[in-house]
Amino acid sequence: MTDSGPLSTTPLHDLHLSLGARMVPFAGYDMPVQYQAGVLKEHLQTRSKAGLFDVSHMGQVIVKAHSGAYADAALALEKLVPVDILGLKEGRQRYGFFTDDNGGILDDLMITNRGDHLLVVVNAACKAADVAHMKTHLAGCSVTLLEDRALIALQGPAAEAVLASLAPEVAAMKFMDVRDVTLVGASCIVSRSGYSGEDGYEISVPADKAEELAKALLAHDDCEAIGLGARDSLRLEAGLCLYGNDIDTTTSPIEASLEWAIQKARKTGGDRAGGFPGATRILGELANGTARRRVGLKPEGKAPVRAHAKLYADAEGKTEIGEVTSGTFGPSVEGPVAMGYVPTEFASAGTQVFAEVRGRYLPVTVAALPFITPTYKR
Repeated sequence: MTDSGPLSTTPLHDLHLSLGARMVPFAGYDMPVQYQAGVLKEHLQTRSKAGLFDVSHMGQVIVKAHSGAYADAALALEKLVPVDILGLKEGRQRYGFFTDDNGGILDDLMITNRGDHLLVVVNAACKAADVAHMKTHLAGCSVTLLEDRALIALQGPAAEAVLASLAPEVAAMKFMDVRDVTLVGASCIVSRSGYSGEDGYEISVPADKAEELAKALLAHDDCEAIGLGARDSLRLEAGLCLYGNDIDTTTSPIEASLEWAIQKARKTGGDRAGGFPGATRILGELANGTARRRVGLKPEGKAPVRAHAKLYADAEGKTEIGEVTSGTFGPSVEGPVAMGYVPTEFASAGTQVFAEVRGRYLPVTVAALPFITPTYKR
């Protein structure tokens, strides 16, 4: 239960239970945190073979201009994000984020050019707010939350072989390609993307065909069901942000080290510079830098340093300088990994800081992100 009533379920809920999943509340949904193998084995399964994730709790939103022109929808959405959407080619996807008037991040999202409309995938916890935000601000566009589709992520080095066993044409796709594919007799939207640092796909499938598709993928010898626990450790090793932990309205994209997601056209001097909420701050930070930065953190020893641990400049804990935003044990790197914010003068790789853990100040080294080498097929 949540404060507002019973938990929502995804179209794969019965399948999770049949597979022995341990279910937990997450973003208002009853979701699998792990299966019988456990988080460690599920993580390593995804890094070595293929893992199947239920991400149906996320929001799939269609944005379409009343004129029917892609350019009109793209330019409308550009008023809410510091991202080049007009220049996004048909059948391609791009990472972006909604910003607020103060330059903070309202949510991060994926944006796809679907020819005559945009497909925007948003985080579950922000879904209602994001849809309301778009409906309020996207004049001349319809905004439709798809209630009748599931979303499945297939990740890992064997993901191509697993999905190609059902649809050989997916092997030709490159990272961030999106195309229509028929799977188990259903019309699906397949993107070559994901949030694990591995090659893989995300598959939007009609809700009534989701379980059949999941079972067909799990029938492959190299594919196993993976829960939210391993999803978190995988994305952290890959240096990827979790909204609400590593980014939120108190963090700007530049502080969060996400300036790579702001294309030239939207920067100062670009064809369509600015024009998005918080542009003055964000473009100013691009030009002049920020007082703090999101960084990778590598604690010494085997003990993880968890979110909200305070960071200090000294081993005595006299000078507080920042905070850990995500932290766990990284099975692929065989040691703890974390991310957090530190003053820019402490942000260089190799800098030593100290994290407070149960009254002790443990040495932590600022590390370059990601902690693993991504295997995206470019």
